Amino acid sequence: MDDFIKHAKELTIDLDRYEDWQMWIIGGIGLALMLVGYRIKKAAFFIIWFLLGYIGTGYLMPIINTAMGEVADNALWQSLIPIIGGLLLALMGFMIEKICLGGVVFGLTLMMTAQYFGTEIQAMAIGGIVGAILAGVAVMAMKPATIVATSVAGGYALTLAILALVPDLSGETLFWPMILGFGALGTIVQSINCRHD
Repeated sequence: MDDFIKHAKELTIDLDRYEDWQMWIIGGIGLALMLVGYRIKKAAFFIIWFLLGYIGTGYLMPIINTAMGEVADNALWQSLIPIIGGLLLALMGFMIEKICLGGVVFGLTLMMTAQYFGTEIQAMAIGGIVGAILAGVAVMAMKPATIVATSVAGGYALTLAILALVPDLSGETLFWPMILGFGALGTIVQSINCRHD
């Protein structure tokens, strides 16, 4: 039980545990979401939910490995469990658009909070409150919120991929500027391209 609690307190994404090919795929998906997310919004929501499930399951892998020792020793399970988590969340989130958008915004807020500020209860509580407020605003303004959410989700995935593939970059310094820059760029590009939709 002590190992379980210890791993629960250390839930951060360890980018070193992913192979380069996985980060290239995440980066490519992030770029597509960032630039054309609204045009492919059904597929985009599926992809966003998949990425949230995949990365979220990555957060939980130390706990799963502690609880199920045979999984920790099997490389196949180490690769398959995050994919299964991503697919399950994608299928659940894909069903209802408003809940999907609100959930994406809330989930992204919590993921970014955990990655940058850690998983202490105070940080996660503040991230949850901010996420709930942003999710409510997003549901009220579907089109602009979808554009911003897909841009930020794409920017987040692209940022994680770049930081993993270029280890010389300082994630501590560049994490937020990269996400905000990519999100802003994606929002501008999508707003211009989807002006008449």
